[in-house]
Amino acid sequence: MKQFSSSNVFIYVRRFAGRRNDTTMTNLTKLPPILEDLRNHSAEEMAELRTLLSVGASMRPDPRRPGFFEVSGMDRVYYIFKYPNGSKILLLGVLERDPAAEMVACSCPAA
Repeated sequence: MKQFSSSNVFIYVRRFAGRRNDTTMTNLTKLPPILEDLRNHSAEEMAELRTLLSVGASMRPDPRRPGFFEVSGMDRVYYIFKYPNGSKILLLGVLERDPAAEMVACSCPAA
């Protein structure tokens, strides 16, 4: 089974018909993961996170907790838990991004 970045899964099926081998490719659409909100966030925040996940936004893993990630949006950072099988994503928290703090972090190297 091969998986691509889109929500399609291609399965190669080999059938034995007499002496010749027939290989066919079947396209199955994969359902997006279920997004569950644990803290009653706004519908706008949920819609932005759903959009970020659907376009494949980068996720920064939490080094201390396996399965926990930070997803960066335009003006928010989402803290999520992703099930290992990819069937469900839990939204745990939303933080507002501070552009001034990001510029200071980029301009001042760590001591």
